[in-house]
Amino acid sequence: MTNPSIPLCMIVKNEASFIEQCLNSAKDLVDEMIIVDTGSTDETINICKNFNAQIYNYEWNNHFADARNFGLDKAKGDWILWIDADEKLDCNKQQLIKDTISQTKASMIFLPVINYYGDKLPANTDQAYIYYQPRLFKNNIGIKFYNRIHETPLLPQDNSSEENKKYIEAPVHHYGYLKEITNREEKSKRNFQLLKEELNDPDHSPWIEYHLASEYYRNQDYETAFELLNQSIFNFLLQGIKPPAMLYRLKYTILVETNSFDGAWPGIDKAIELYPDYVDLHYIKGVILFFKKKYTEAVAAFEKCLELGESHTKYLITKGFGSFKAQHFKDLCLEKLDKQKN
Repeated sequence: MTNPSIPLCMIVKNEASFIEQCLNSAKDLVDEMIIVDTGSTDETINICKNFNAQIYNYEWNNHFADARNFGLDKAKGDWILWIDADEKLDCNKQQLIKDTISQTKASMIFLPVINYYGDKLPANTDQAYIYYQPRLFKNNIGIKFYNRIHETPLLPQDNSSEENKKYIEAPVHHYGYLKEITNREEKSKRNFQLLKEELNDPDHSPWIEYHLASEYYRNQDYETAFELLNQSIFNFLLQGIKPPAMLYRLKYTILVETNSFDGAWPGIDKAIELYPDYVDLHYIKGVILFFKKKYTEAVAAFEKCLELGESHTKYLITKGFGSFKAQHFKDLCLEKLDKQKN
């Protein structure tokens, strides 16, 4: 039986500093490389040619999904792999990917994307968010990308059950959130522009307010971010949809970072009622309790974090919140309690 073929589909612009690392990580997995270039003026295209990539010029129209779908139309293989230039695959997991696509009945495979944060390269592996994304999917079954920005591939509605999705431990390492890179590429400016365009659409998704809130949060405009988060939550509720867990995570993160502990407590318990197995919410609750000097209750919160751990396919997980960071705060609480006894 012939192994399924995998084309790599990418969109790029001026990615010379990262593209070689990215393509090297994928070259032994994929059968062809389809590069959609939206206007590079550096060495990006020449580097891609060294990998025998098929390069297509594309006139940028401020719409990421359109550009990605243009690339999909060029792909002839059985499965599509999509990554970005500031990412790389874990080369040790390529056989797992090949075995999975040969055996699975699912149409879409989710990989854990490890998003590093901090100031600059090399990335601190302890500073990361982990979130599973659909990075592999079957070709020619109607899967397309949607959204002007923060685009995502979606299964056709008649084919979108959980049974049609597979989650495997084959990480994608993403470096694009490091400050050194976001500042160099002016990503925030671009993201604001596209998100505000999307916001003007009366039928826009409540996710747009969330993504705008994230941009304002990264720029430390916490008041605007908080307002947009509450609007996003409200808009999800208007649509009869339970607001996603990461909205509450960012909302209570902002309250902690602005020392608004009274505003965060006990409201966070309502979020935990909605998502009782979300380690990040329990960690934030523990921090709130710690600063409110409720050390016994905080210990219980951090113990819950250690119980839940950090392996969960449905949530955006902060590395350390179910392990070393939770243990650190638990130890601090126990020290405080011990001093109170003496």
